[in-house]
Amino acid sequence: MILTQELAPLQEIAAPEIPENVIFPSGDLYSDEPPVETELHLEQILLFLKCLKWLWRERNDFYAAGNLTIYYSPRQRKSEDFRGPDFFVVLDTEKKTRKSWVVWEEDGKYPNVIVEILSPKTADVDKGFKKKLYQNTFRTPDYFWFDPYTLEFAGFCLVRGNYQAIEPNERKHLWSQELGLYLGIYNKQLRFFSPDGQLVPTPEEVAELERQEKELALQQLESERQEKELERQEKEVAIQEKELAIQEKEVAIQEKELAITQAERLAAKLRELNIDPGSI
Repeated sequence: MILTQELAPLQEIAAPEIPENVIFPSGDLYSDEPPVETELHLEQILLFLKCLKWLWRERNDFYAAGNLTIYYSPRQRKSEDFRGPDFFVVLDTEKKTRKSWVVWEEDGKYPNVIVEILSPKTADVDKGFKKKLYQNTFRTPDYFWFDPYTLEFAGFCLVRGNYQAIEPNERKHLWSQELGLYLGIYNKQLRFFSPDGQLVPTPEEVAELERQEKELALQQLESERQEKELERQEKEVAIQEKELAIQEKEVAIQEKELAITQAERLAAKLRELNIDPGSI
């Protein structure tokens, strides 16, 4: 964020009264945000966007953006107030591409959820000036901040016009009533979790999980095929053993029959020679 913008006087927080003769500027305003500060900041913003857009891929009633300017002054000029949260979500609005978020062109809607990614340069502003701005002017129901280096994480919900700290659950996750999701730290990044505590995956994680499941299914099929092949081989061996036993039995019968035949022939021969077989 532009530091000079962040250090605007606190008295400017309150939304000014708008005279009837004020002509609103064009809503066709480009975002005026500087590049994100570090690679971790960029990765965190992209992670939020990918996860939420994948989770709500069937929905068309929200807008989520990162490092995009929110214009909210009816006298908008370069010198007027505007802010660019690191990540924000607006509900009950049209899901479409925008150059910036222009409040007076969006039925006066402000973000329902804002997340600021802290850095040494912006932490004081995010915790002080911006917190008051989001509370008093934006009236954003859920506000969170996260430090990708120290892993400092806090969240606030708007209660009777003032931010109150959100109490963590047993997993140290913070509930966002607006999103219907928990936010919590996972592998040193801030992630979304379902109401039952399941990690909301990125499309890449979904693809990897599907690949692993497909690979596991193929391994199971191969294992089943090998088991069937082993069963077939065992059955063949059993059949061969049975056939061998039959053959051995037949051979034994044939040998016995041959022995009987030979004995009968010998007895007949002895009788021809007038020899008593019993005398041999």
